[in-house]
Amino acid sequence: MENWREISEDIVESLLEDGSATDKLYEVEHHFVCEDFKKLENAALAAFRLGYDVEDPAELELEDGTKIWGFDIVVEAELDADVIMEDVDKLAALAQEYNVEYDGWGTYFQE
Repeated sequence: MENWREISEDIVESLLEDGSATDKLYEVEHHFVCEDFKKLENAALAAFRLGYDVEDPAELELEDGTKIWGFDIVVEAELDADVIMEDVDKLAALAQEYNVEYDGWGTYFQE
Protein backbone atom coordinates (compact mmCIF):
# COMPACT_ATOMS: atom_id res chain seq x y z
CA MET A 1 0.00 0.00 0.00
CA GLU A 2 1.19 3.45 -0.83
CA ASN A 3 1.78 6.00 1.87
CA TRP A 4 -1.66 7.61 1.81
CA ARG A 5 -0.80 10.06 4.60
CA GLU A 6 2.07 11.57 2.60
CA ILE A 7 0.01 11.64 -0.59
CA SER A 8 -2.93 13.27 1.23
CA GLU A 9 -0.72 15.91 2.81
CA ASP A 10 0.82 16.70 -0.59
CA ILE A 11 -2.60 17.08 -2.25
CA VAL A 12 -3.91 19.36 0.50
CA GLU A 13 -0.70 21.41 0.56
CA SER A 14 -0.78 21.87 -3.23
CA LEU A 15 -4.39 23.04 -3.19
CA LEU A 16 -3.72 25.49 -0.36
CA GLU A 17 -0.57 26.83 -2.06
CA ASP A 18 -2.66 27.46 -5.17
CA GLY A 19 -5.09 29.54 -3.10
CA SER A 20 -7.94 27.08 -2.63
CA ALA A 21 -10.43 28.17 0.04
CA THR A 22 -9.87 27.02 3.60
CA ASP A 23 -13.36 27.76 4.89
CA LYS A 24 -15.42 25.50 2.61
CA LEU A 25 -16.39 21.86 2.56
CA TYR A 26 -14.93 19.89 -0.33
CA GLU A 27 -16.38 16.97 -2.24
CA VAL A 28 -13.70 14.35 -1.76
CA GLU A 29 -13.93 11.45 -4.20
CA HIS A 30 -12.41 8.15 -3.04
CA HIS A 31 -11.68 5.80 -5.95
CA PHE A 32 -11.96 1.99 -6.02
CA VAL A 33 -11.10 -0.39 -8.86
CA CYS A 34 -11.11 -4.13 -9.51
CA GLU A 35 -11.12 -6.49 -12.48
CA ASP A 36 -13.83 -8.59 -10.82
CA PHE A 37 -17.22 -6.83 -10.90
CA LYS A 38 -18.71 -9.01 -8.13
CA LYS A 39 -15.90 -8.15 -5.69
CA LEU A 40 -16.27 -4.47 -6.52
CA GLU A 41 -20.04 -4.64 -6.10
CA ASN A 42 -19.65 -6.30 -2.68
CA ALA A 43 -17.24 -3.56 -1.58
CA ALA A 44 -19.66 -0.87 -2.80
CA LEU A 45 -22.54 -2.46 -0.87
CA ALA A 46 -20.42 -2.66 2.28
CA ALA A 47 -19.47 1.01 1.97
CA PHE A 48 -23.13 1.94 1.45
CA ARG A 49 -24.07 0.01 4.61
CA LEU A 50 -21.46 2.07 6.47
CA GLY A 51 -23.30 5.22 5.41
CA TYR A 52 -21.12 6.35 2.54
CA ASP A 53 -22.50 7.97 -0.63
CA VAL A 54 -21.53 5.36 -3.23
CA GLU A 55 -21.70 6.14 -6.94
CA ASP A 56 -22.70 3.47 -9.46
CA PRO A 57 -19.90 1.18 -10.66
CA ALA A 58 -18.70 1.79 -14.21
CA GLU A 59 -16.50 -0.08 -16.63
CA LEU A 60 -13.20 1.73 -17.22
CA GLU A 61 -10.55 1.27 -19.89
CA LEU A 62 -6.88 1.58 -18.99
CA GLU A 63 -4.24 3.03 -21.32
CA ASP A 64 -3.23 -0.47 -22.44
CA GLY A 65 -6.83 -1.35 -23.36
CA THR A 66 -7.47 -3.51 -20.29
CA LYS A 67 -10.96 -3.10 -18.87
CA ILE A 68 -11.63 -2.87 -15.16
CA TRP A 69 -14.52 -1.81 -12.96
CA GLY A 70 -14.53 1.20 -10.68
CA PHE A 71 -16.70 3.28 -8.40
CA ASP A 72 -16.30 6.39 -6.29
CA ILE A 73 -17.40 7.27 -2.81
CA VAL A 74 -18.13 10.97 -2.34
CA VAL A 75 -17.63 12.55 1.09
CA GLU A 76 -17.94 16.19 2.11
CA ALA A 77 -14.93 17.15 4.21
CA GLU A 78 -12.74 20.02 5.25
CA LEU A 79 -9.54 20.45 3.26
CA ASP A 80 -7.49 18.96 6.07
CA ALA A 81 -5.26 15.89 5.66
CA ASP A 82 -6.14 14.58 9.15
CA VAL A 83 -9.88 14.77 8.44
CA ILE A 84 -9.52 13.14 5.03
CA MET A 85 -7.22 10.44 6.43
CA GLU A 86 -9.99 9.26 8.76
CA ASP A 87 -11.94 8.16 5.68
CA VAL A 88 -8.83 6.97 3.82
CA ASP A 89 -7.96 4.62 6.68
CA LYS A 90 -11.50 3.19 6.84
CA LEU A 91 -11.88 2.88 3.10
CA ALA A 92 -8.44 1.37 2.46
CA ALA A 93 -9.23 -1.26 5.11
CA LEU A 94 -12.60 -1.93 3.46
CA ALA A 95 -10.87 -2.33 0.08
CA GLN A 96 -8.42 -4.80 1.56
CA GLU A 97 -11.23 -6.76 3.22
CA TYR A 98 -13.09 -7.12 -0.10
CA ASN A 99 -9.94 -7.69 -2.18
CA VAL A 100 -10.37 -4.58 -4.35
CA GLU A 101 -7.94 -1.72 -4.86
CA TYR A 102 -8.29 1.61 -3.09
CA ASP A 103 -7.02 3.93 -5.82
CA GLY A 104 -6.69 7.15 -3.84
CA TRP A 105 -8.78 10.27 -3.59
CA GLY A 106 -9.16 13.62 -5.22
CA THR A 107 -11.05 16.87 -5.00
CA TYR A 108 -11.31 20.15 -6.86
CA PHE A 109 -9.93 23.64 -6.32
CA GLN A 110 -12.41 26.04 -4.70
CA GLU A 111 -12.19 29.82 -4.66
